[in-house]
Amino acid sequence: MDFSEIGKVIEALGKDRGIKKDVIVGAIEQAFLVTTRKKFGIQGEYETKYNEEDGDIEIYQYKNVVETVRDPILEIGFKKAKELDPDCEVGDQLGMKIDEPGFSRVDVQTAKQIIFQKVRDAEREILFAEFKHREGDLITGIARRYERGNVVVDLGKADAILPKREIIPGENFKTGDRIQAYLTEVVMTNRGPEIRLSRTSPLFLVKLFEIEVPEIQDGSIEIKAAAREPGFRAKIAVTTSDKDIDPVGACVGMKGSRVQNVVNELQGEKIDIVKWSPDLETFTRAALAPAEITSIMINGEEKSEDVIVEEDQLSLAIGRRGQNVRLAAMLTAHKINIVSKTKLQEKVKVAVENLVQIPGVNDATAQLLVNCGIMSIGDLSGATAADLEKFTGSSPTICQDIIDSTLKAIEEGTVMLEPEEGEEIVSASAVPSEHKGYIKRGSEELEDGEDKFSDAERRLREELAAFKLK
Repeated sequence: MDFSEIGKVIEALGKDRGIKKDVIVGAIEQAFLVTTRKKFGIQGEYETKYNEEDGDIEIYQYKNVVETVRDPILEIGFKKAKELDPDCEVGDQLGMKIDEPGFSRVDVQTAKQIIFQKVRDAEREILFAEFKHREGDLITGIARRYERGNVVVDLGKADAILPKREIIPGENFKTGDRIQAYLTEVVMTNRGPEIRLSRTSPLFLVKLFEIEVPEIQDGSIEIKAAAREPGFRAKIAVTTSDKDIDPVGACVGMKGSRVQNVVNELQGEKIDIVKWSPDLETFTRAALAPAEITSIMINGEEKSEDVIVEEDQLSLAIGRRGQNVRLAAMLTAHKINIVSKTKLQEKVKVAVENLVQIPGVNDATAQLLVNCGIMSIGDLSGATAADLEKFTGSSPTICQDIIDSTLKAIEEGTVMLEPEEGEEIVSASAVPSEHKGYIKRGSEELEDGEDKFSDAERRLREELAAFKLK
């Protein structure tokens, strides 16, 4: 059977599409094996080999040598087998070449379809392997068309998808426009590899800075975290181990040239570059810039921070539509509560006034209790004499008297257990969003644990104790 025509077609496909020859040969053999089984019976045992020199497919059928034939597809009589191979014995398996399989035009067409399907599958695997290792890289292509709001981007060998949600708000691409994007993932689907891009990922911002800043490429400067509100504002935290390099200045560039190139690619997105610090409090202050922070209380277990600011710094700390505090939360990977110092002072004053209803509790003692988290008589009733001794430093007898007086006052109903609900002291809260923020994971953590928490908490308590109550 002359197979040279199909062989030339497959060889051309292999050269044009970069498919290895053995893959194509395997496809040919598999295709005619399927066709052979379809024609001669699927229960038979067959083998197909592509003869490259002759351009032919050699087809072999294997049968068991038996005395009495019951199934002619699987068995051959001993006498007939001896004619083909004098050395064969009963129980052997004899392979016989089918010289004239008699394939019809439909059979050959079926084989061709299988071959081309195998070639397409191989081509998909090649494309998948080629782009899979490029996940996490910047990639450039040409906008071809829109499909359901998504942009189809021509990468040369394959098309990629830039989903609608991954397009920066306000962007509108036309056919033929150059598109630079971050390759987020490559997944294999029934239609072949699907290459997904993003222009809203914080890693797109990181990669753009890597291109613009040589010091990042050579490792002198490291990007520790990045956060974005695509199309509006972004923050990026950088650091360096070289004392002679200013990481922020290097990223900004001469007259802002480097950062401006990134801003232009991101459609005018405002970018704040801050210096990263292993001390979480220092880093949080930088992340919330330009607001001036009065003090910070860090809860390491809940990964949250209460940031206290003066009344005139509230709007700066929160930012337009809450952008500044949201980006800071993403940058630090901590929930951030912006607390008004004025409202906090008022709450402390009300708490102290509530506690001094108890005989034996003066303003100073009440202040110490408030600093330790006892904000009302209700809280005080749940404490023990040992707790009060630890909080206030008073003698065990005095502390026990306070507990007894508290319980007695509550029983008689002569005191207000909780102060009247005042104005909320938290002006804004933000929770880190993983899909909008990037944190570089490594051996160093943003916080070192309990010691930093204790220091920050102690500083806040000292400040609260210094409040002058009128």
